[in-house]
Amino acid sequence: MEMSARLRGLCAVAGMVVACAAAAQAGAQAPAPAPAATQRQANAALVADIAARLTRVGAIRADFTQTQTLAAMKQPLVSTGSMLFDRASGVVWRIDTPYKATYVITDGGMREVGADGRLVAAGGSGRGVAQVSRMMRDMLGGDLSALYAQFDVDATGTRERWRMTLRPNQPQLAQAIRVLEMSGGAYLGALSMTFANGNVTKLEFARATPVDAPAPAERAWLGAR
Repeated sequence: MEMSARLRGLCAVAGMVVACAAAAQAGAQAPAPAPAATQRQANAALVADIAARLTRVGAIRADFTQTQTLAAMKQPLVSTGSMLFDRASGVVWRIDTPYKATYVITDGGMREVGADGRLVAAGGSGRGVAQVSRMMRDMLGGDLSALYAQFDVDATGTRERWRMTLRPNQPQLAQAIRVLEMSGGAYLGALSMTFANGNVTKLEFARATPVDAPAPAERAWLGAR
């Protein structure tokens, strides 16, 4: 039971950024959009303002609730925990329920913190996981430029309370992702990913708090090669 829960949890962490991986793959295959496509993005000024606010974040801690609704399962998979996002080095993702585990996500990929505090492989291909890691950090930190080439972006609300909807504009990407939805204020508050197969992954963040720097152990994990 414990191993099954851990496998589901690892899949949940990966599921959080599968949409980003698909975007990265589509971006590698698709040509750059024409200028007219960029001009059609709704509320471009608001989108730019939102991104500018999010990119001011250096390091932040927040609690999260992640809910995966899978077409093949009757009950959603729910996990809770906390995260550290550090723009310079990566993400430390701590799951508290339904079991305890810590994952470290950097440009080099995703690894798990073992019982002895050392990093061990968390599965997944190196190149693919590295792409996912970079895209996830971009989304958490508001660096959305990498996504504009693959999505039509619509923004509503104000800079204090906003919502963005991203719909694929590339055929390859549309085969995997139906829509991404992001909302928040000074920080990203929620991220919802609806996949073409009907699966939905939703992340809700709470009690976001800026921090000066990662703790010593976190700094060591994020800097490990």
